[in-house]
Amino acid sequence: MAVWLKTAKSVEARREENDKVRQIVETALEDITARGDDAVREMSIQFDGWERDDFRLSQDEIDACIATLSDQDIHDIKFAQEQVRNFARHQRAALQDIEVETLPGVILGHKNIPVNSVGCYVPGGKYPLLASAHMSVVTAKVAGVPRIITCAPPFNGKPAPAIVAAQALAGADEIYCLGGIQAVGAMAVGTASIAGVDMLVGPGNAFVAEAKRQLFGRVGIDLFAGPTETLIIADETVDGEMCATDLLGQAEHGPTSPAVLLTNSEKLARDTMEWVERILKWLPTGEVAGQAWRDYGEVIVAEDLQEMVKVADDIASEHVQVMTADDDLFLNTMTNYGALFLGPRTNVSYGDKVIGTNHTLPTQKAARYTGGLWVGKFLKTCTWQKVLTNEASAHVGEYCSRLCALEGFAGHKEQADIRVRRYGPNSAG
Repeated sequence: MAVWLKTAKSVEARREENDKVRQIVETALEDITARGDDAVREMSIQFDGWERDDFRLSQDEIDACIATLSDQDIHDIKFAQEQVRNFARHQRAALQDIEVETLPGVILGHKNIPVNSVGCYVPGGKYPLLASAHMSVVTAKVAGVPRIITCAPPFNGKPAPAIVAAQALAGADEIYCLGGIQAVGAMAVGTASIAGVDMLVGPGNAFVAEAKRQLFGRVGIDLFAGPTETLIIADETVDGEMCATDLLGQAEHGPTSPAVLLTNSEKLARDTMEWVERILKWLPTGEVAGQAWRDYGEVIVAEDLQEMVKVADDIASEHVQVMTADDDLFLNTMTNYGALFLGPRTNVSYGDKVIGTNHTLPTQKAARYTGGLWVGKFLKTCTWQKVLTNEASAHVGEYCSRLCALEGFAGHKEQADIRVRRYGPNSAG
């Protein structure tokens, strides 16, 4: 049976924190709905110290941001975006429209239709996370979304040049320097200066995630997202330094980011905990990563690989780094995860930044029922039907009439009956 050498904060403590966030977001969204741009501007001043007459960046401002980056910076951004674009194109090619004749004279089909407008949130208040622009804008473009707008908060009191460049190079149609609840709310609700969208995507802090949750239904969203999660599944084929590095590399996302080690080796577990403390002494983001590790870090020792699979599926983590003697066992048997990173040669950072898979992934056990953001999220699979012959209409109509009678739906039944009368063998025609 698995043993926890280190545990995280209780579920009850986490729920109390979530309740506080929920109340703040609810009030803010009501204000944006009621007062539009005025509320957005006040929140931007209050939370970001950022005020403008128009939060949309002009083309001159976009060009100026791009001009501050080196040729190498631009090359690296384009490289990352091409990896995301390439994989998204392969995914899109796998989604085919269909048209089939299911009965003589009965044609059914579906079409994959892009959402008309998408708002992409790119977090950047603490770190300029330009990778989120690749993941959302590039993928939406491949899906064929006609209008893509982006919002990112100011960084050090101005638009973050790298984020702006990434948004522009990815193909965003409108770029706004606006963050937090006010950005998400404005994109979803719409204001006098920001036309609303049909769908919101992109990661963010607890307030952004809660705003998306509350807005779901008014608009579509990619998924319900909480703090970044990482699960390291390892045995003694790797060492404590590697495991500790991969745990803290994701814990630096924020003080509430869970980082979990699952192993069948108590020696590796204890070595990893020792290495965590060593690395935290020199890691520049050690204050944040250290708090996440203290409050949300876990270390679990299982009996064998099979129990590790079971525990991992129960955790249903966003990121799962597998470094064992049999990595394919986890690929072939695990069912609950956002993304797998197999073997020590890859890692979650590759997926976050550049390798081509999407980094917007399910958290808080949502991996039990959904995958992450991908080109298919921007497509609506819409069905259609066509009946080509009188005989087919009457044939289906007879079944439909009897089934409607079983349900007591007289109007539905008459829809079928009128076609049986007009198109059946006893019709006047």
